[in-house]
Amino acid sequence: MKENSSLDKKSLTLISGNAANWKELAKDCVCFANGYGGKILIGIEDDEDVPKASQKISKQLIEQINKRIPSLALNVGIAPQIVTADNGGQYIELTVFRSAQSIASTTDGRYYIRVSDECKPVMPDQIERLFSEKNAFVWEEKTVKKIVLADCDIEKFNTFLKDVKSSERVSGFIKDMTTEEITDYYFLTHNGFLTNLGVLWIGKRRDRATLHYAPSVQFIKYNEDGNKIYKKVWDDYSHNPKELISDIITQIPDWNEFIEVSDGIFRKNIYNYPPEVIRELIANAFAHRNYTMRGDIFINLYPDRLEIHSPGLLPLGVTPDNILTKSVQRNQLLAKLFYDLKLMEKEGSGYDKVYEVLLGNGKEVPEVIEGNDRVVVTVKKQIISNNVLKLMDKASKELQLRQKELIALGLIAQKEGITAIDLSKELNASKPNELQHWLGRLLNLEIILSKGKTKGTLYYVNPEFLRTTDFIEKTNLKRIEPHRLQELIYEDLKNYPESSISEINKRIGSEINQRTLKAKLDEMIEKELLVKLGEKKGTKYMIST
Repeated sequence: MKENSSLDKKSLTLISGNAANWKELAKDCVCFANGYGGKILIGIEDDEDVPKASQKISKQLIEQINKRIPSLALNVGIAPQIVTADNGGQYIELTVFRSAQSIASTTDGRYYIRVSDECKPVMPDQIERLFSEKNAFVWEEKTVKKIVLADCDIEKFNTFLKDVKSSERVSGFIKDMTTEEITDYYFLTHNGFLTNLGVLWIGKRRDRATLHYAPSVQFIKYNEDGNKIYKKVWDDYSHNPKELISDIITQIPDWNEFIEVSDGIFRKNIYNYPPEVIRELIANAFAHRNYTMRGDIFINLYPDRLEIHSPGLLPLGVTPDNILTKSVQRNQLLAKLFYDLKLMEKEGSGYDKVYEVLLGNGKEVPEVIEGNDRVVVTVKKQIISNNVLKLMDKASKELQLRQKELIALGLIAQKEGITAIDLSKELNASKPNELQHWLGRLLNLEIILSKGKTKGTLYYVNPEFLRTTDFIEKTNLKRIEPHRLQELIYEDLKNYPESSISEINKRIGSEINQRTLKAKLDEMIEKELLVKLGEKKGTKYMIST
């Protein structure tokens, strides 16, 4: 139970005892109301998932919340209730509703908004922007033209249902719904009529063309002199966002261009622009653009770089400096649809994936610039150096680093040494010990070394990492190919059915990373080769019969 943009945990002392701070709770309610709403769990500590088993909640506290919050906050709707956890302890689940049209504030005239897991004040010069964001919030679910579901594009509608039912990101509960329930669940319809989101996704071309404002895309290629040498435009509104992304990916031959880099006796192909990066950035441009203003998405390809221009500014609370760590979804319903249909990462931006892939390919991280009316993301074509590429490839294959560790390693390697304060800025790691969370095991594995103390600490790549072969594992099992690992698992479970992951890991090779093993087990379950029994630590695996 992790705090995020829609969930917060608070100690019971916030509203009880001499240290009660009702203004602080009112501020948190304003934050959620100005976003998409959310829940505040009062009585569960930040580092806990459940309340104390002995904790009981008085009904009088519920009455106090219903009385005090409306007196301290404006345009905030709440619904508190007492919840009993599995351990018998009680806590308050305070639901805060989204303020759909009005701006929420405290009664003393202060405005706040929820950004990731933090409550941020809205500065005076941002009030107008907050009003603009509010209009964008409700764009998706408006039913402007009163188009009934029966008048949608049947082919797009059937494809949408097929995509939902085939996606492993969609729960079986949703897949078992009726077609009308599924469209309602994804807010494509409301009371039988297509919403703006519904028109965008399953509407007919004529209806999409008159939607304010349906996305259109321009791809422009420039030569060394800055002259246009090729242009392709998607502006006939015949495609929904998924079809547009597919078209952009498949119809531009430049995405297939790569260079060969020497890797010992082998050659490694490095794409000028990795396909997963292109897909993620284009999907982000669709999912997070401002649909209440006119403007095309521009994909500009230069000899040395790729630029993606998206109309509108970044969501309030997100800046070019914190885009890696902050997540605010301007079009929450559209973003969920993108995620469930595997068009983009979650939550929000997917920039961590973009950073991981680019750094893993020895390239610079993307540059994000916020202009007056648009956001421009630039990806550079060139590799920083073959040594950095070799380092990232070696570390990724042999040590199976986590995503945050790979990103931190890539940034340190490209800078050829960086201070703790500069690395913290690159990663927007402002909280205590947050930088250590990014570095993870890099220091313990001695891939990264350090000099100095506190903010003056200098991090740099251990030169021995590339020079020696000590980092290469003596067994091949750590780098076992996926199909070989599947065979090992299958043979093991034939002999030892109903085994836990730790038992399987021990028998087939303890040097195999358990995260890799778990991913393969989940994949085999999706393929219906295996079934699992039990949950969490009690999970057992066996061959599907």
